[in-house]
Amino acid sequence: MCVYINFAAVVTVTRALLMEFKIEHTWNSLPVSHDPIMIRLSPENSGILMELNAPFFNDPPAPPGEPGKPFNGLWDYEVVEAFFLNDQTQQYLEVELCPHGQHLVLFLCGRRNICRQELPLTFEVSKTSVKWRGQANLPWNYFPPNTDRFNAFAIHGSGVNRTYEAFYPIPQNEVHKNQKPDFHRLEYFKKFNLKQLMGEDWKPMDSDLWASCTR
Repeated sequence: MCVYINFAAVVTVTRALLMEFKIEHTWNSLPVSHDPIMIRLSPENSGILMELNAPFFNDPPAPPGEPGKPFNGLWDYEVVEAFFLNDQTQQYLEVELCPHGQHLVLFLCGRRNICRQELPLTFEVSKTSVKWRGQANLPWNYFPPNTDRFNAFAIHGSGVNRTYEAFYPIPQNEVHKNQKPDFHRLEYFKKFNLKQLMGEDWKPMDSDLWASCTR
């Protein structure tokens, strides 16, 4: 097992070819006050399997959308998010998963510039009163060509208790007074090597879905 250490996060890559990410900080590098949210990525034939193991806060309540379907504005609810970025082109995939079964998949080209949204996703959820698990199948053609950066986030709570968490947070010494959380600070994303997950002989596949995505 190999462990890669960053200033604020630990990525574990096992010999079984999977990656695990543990969200242990808020967006501004403070420690979280609960068991950390775990994200696991593992290869499958058609893409990558993304698995979640997280506390269930049930705050806010479930969004009105149908479980298993895309829901625009999911970021206003309890959600875990993963971002996959091509740093050179600024194209990135955003995947949002909710413990109540809704999801949201976005293609962005340039910061906050959405070019595709509400793409279909195979997503399954199970939960108890205190924890939830989810797994989503991310097809290869959803990933931007030459994906090389990653970050993950989580949001829960309402009103003054709204909490924003990040796998790669903004360092405390770079947080300014009255600054608000922003998950689209692409400069804080860190290197992500798909060959560590898929094996050295793996070759990326072209995605026709990204061909029409421009700034």
